[in-house]
Amino acid sequence: MKMEKLYKNGLEEYPKSSALIGNLAMLLWITLGTVACWFFSPLIAGIYLAFAVLMVFIVLRKLVCTNCCYYGKWCSIGWGKLSALFFKKGDIEKFGKSAGVKLAPLTYGLLTLIPLVLIIISIYLEFTAVKLAVLVLLILISIYSGTAGRKKACLRCKMRLICPGCAVKE
Repeated sequence: MKMEKLYKNGLEEYPKSSALIGNLAMLLWITLGTVACWFFSPLIAGIYLAFAVLMVFIVLRKLVCTNCCYYGKWCSIGWGKLSALFFKKGDIEKFGKSAGVKLAPLTYGLLTLIPLVLIIISIYLEFTAVKLAVLVLLILISIYSGTAGRKKACLRCKMRLICPGCAVKE
């Protein structure tokens, strides 16, 4: 993957407001997932939260962001800046084949499915309006993050031509 395969019309850097909104959405998603798990078991909620923070903010940043052209820059969610604080720059040529690109869908899938299953079980065992509200919000943020939010970010991304997870197909 050479630099000329980057999407020429992509942003050199995203606005900081994009990173702020993206991070707020991610934190809301993780918080709702943790609360959903809490209704089932506080221990599982703690494990879920630790897994989410470790995978989203550390492991995937090392495996994905270090090989991205946005390393050290503001990407759609600001993680190019975050990864540069903790890890040395990787190789953009390795981006599409990195373990992180393969691990990301599994991670985000688990961050959605585990709390959904557990809160549905919890609602079945004891219905409350709060549980139902958390379930609805979790579904909405998951749908937004997996569809419209991703597509909006990918639309302006320089990596979209070489990213296997790109939500925008030419």
